[in-house]
Amino acid sequence: MTGGQVLAFRRGEWRTSLDTVELPGATGARLALVPEIVAHADRRWWDGAHRSLPDLTGRRELLLTALELFDRATLAVGGVGEQSAEDFRAALQESAGLPGPLVDRWCEMLRTDVLKRGEAPVPDERLALVALPGNTFTCLVSVCDQAERSAGVWVRPSRREPLSAARLVAALLAAGWPPARIGLYPAEQRALHGLLRLTDRHVVYGGAGLAAAVRDSPSLTLHGPGRGCALVPSDMSTDDAVEWLLPLVAADSGRFCSNVRTVLCARPEAARSLALALAAALDALPPDGAWPLAAFREPGAARSAARSVRDRLRPADRLLTRRDATDSLVLPQLVLLEGHFTTPDPHPLIGHEVPFPFAAVLSAEPAAVAAITAESLFVYRPAKRGSA
Repeated sequence: MTGGQVLAFRRGEWRTSLDTVELPGATGARLALVPEIVAHADRRWWDGAHRSLPDLTGRRELLLTALELFDRATLAVGGVGEQSAEDFRAALQESAGLPGPLVDRWCEMLRTDVLKRGEAPVPDERLALVALPGNTFTCLVSVCDQAERSAGVWVRPSRREPLSAARLVAALLAAGWPPARIGLYPAEQRALHGLLRLTDRHVVYGGAGLAAAVRDSPSLTLHGPGRGCALVPSDMSTDDAVEWLLPLVAADSGRFCSNVRTVLCARPEAARSLALALAAALDALPPDGAWPLAAFREPGAARSAARSVRDRLRPADRLLTRRDATDSLVLPQLVLLEGHFTTPDPHPLIGHEVPFPFAAVLSAEPAAVAAITAESLFVYRPAKRGSA
């Protein structure tokens, strides 16, 4: 898309705003923001309107229809106009740097998640808020979850990538979702606390700083840092370990909280051998290959993200991957943390999360391993040999 304004969706209508922010990329498009005073008025409107809404049945079927439309249909998206599936992918490439194959995979993941769910929950009378991240639109699955269980859902998209959230709202409307039961509430980060106060149940995605700021909110489900780590058995060969670890580090452009960031070995020599081999494998990955990289569209963002690794290196640590960041891409990075960790050590690269493939390899004693895994939401161990 070029120029124009991606609209908010409030009180059952797409609406402009005098308060806007420019989207990343060179399109010149802007995003309509919802001021907190307007959100307060909308909550009062919701309190008076929602109890008179008719019951919404067949929610699971409507969601699946909406996700099919989200992936493949031409939809009327507020401020964007009639947007085809190809237009959507082009807009994500231009504004958020997401390549088409990655968009295809993430659309399929959304459908698969809803298809695999168990029995549908009994909806309640709560107004839910879902605050999304900018690293991946697969988190829209939480919008689907709250739409199925809540009286209404307000979606607060990331300024870095609001296009997928706006398209999902359009897809829900096209599938027959009642307009009053869904909202798109773009807002600056400082306004998030106001939205939390105005809603009854909250799902919030964000990094460590945001997680610390909102974790005390009531009725909150917080998706903070995943700090994914992998435990490499001492009897696993280097080649087998590289084959196992490569997709855990590099898949999905390294943007999931479940991606491996820390690789733990029992002995220093095993860590060095594995780190050298894994770094070479990461250096050999093409940016547009089986695991394509997402581009950074904000000026200086790619090099800043890459520096966040270099700035955390200790004197003896070694950055083993050899490709530098470009103006728009950060190629995969791997660091060997020197020394044998015997006690819990808050090394700044352990569990460090960045929006590109990155991992730190180290050797550690059981006490240090236990401390690291205790802080990790995703702990990977290779499948036992011979298991299905």
